[in-house]
Amino acid sequence: MITPAVLISASGTMILSTSTRLGRVVDRVRLLSDRLRQLANDELTVEFLEEERAMLYDQLDKLTSRSRLLQRALTSFYLAVGVFVASSVAIGAVAFFSHGGPASGRGAWIPVVMGLVGASFLFYGSMLLIFEARLALSATHAEMDFIWRITRRVVPKELIEQHKSHSVHFRRRRD
Repeated sequence: MITPAVLISASGTMILSTSTRLGRVVDRVRLLSDRLRQLANDELTVEFLEEERAMLYDQLDKLTSRSRLLQRALTSFYLAVGVFVASSVAIGAVAFFSHGGPASGRGAWIPVVMGLVGASFLFYGSMLLIFEARLALSATHAEMDFIWRITRRVVPKELIEQHKSHSVHFRRRRD
């Protein structure tokens, strides 16, 4: 009965971190929505207006995908917790009802299968978080690339030459 308890704790940790990530995505969506609303009301004299709108729209698209992945991961982790709790109950039930009598050994497979199902949910949720983290990184890179493009237009040429190109995480920045 100890193993499911440890896995319940692991699932709880994953739920906590995933819901924190989802909260940050929601906050970011609200911020970008406010910025888009502000840009819609601004005069057309704002420099780089269309580029910024396109970047914000792309960011909102990626945030939508991230929130869906995080919601699926949360569902998976909650299912894992439920199955691990049921597994603990099944272990107790099997131990109680098969105390050396004729039914001894019957049903011992139930907690094992439930543990495997719970571990599968935990694994699936973890895979979803990997995809979400990669999507978050790509969104960050896209926003940084936008900022680099904009600043290259307004920063003095000698400063640009000092910081000509750089690599980030084995990825060459697009000029």
